[in-house]
Amino acid sequence: MRKTELIFDVRQSPEGGYEARTSGFAIFTEADDWEHLKHMLRDAALCRFDDEEAPSLVRIHLVS
Repeated sequence: MRKTELIFDVRQSPEGGYEARTSGFAIFTEADDWEHLKHMLRDAALCRFDDEEAPSLVRIHLVS
């Protein structure tokens, strides 16, 4: 079943950098800076889903 949207909640890590996770799927990733985080989020989503299941939209929600 194809999910049309995947939302990552992003928080600043106490050690520095960012941590991101999804609700509803067991996807977690982290990075030292914002640009690298965007790359890691895309990679994590591509690794989790097959082409037929991949969401058509990935959102990043910065939680402060």
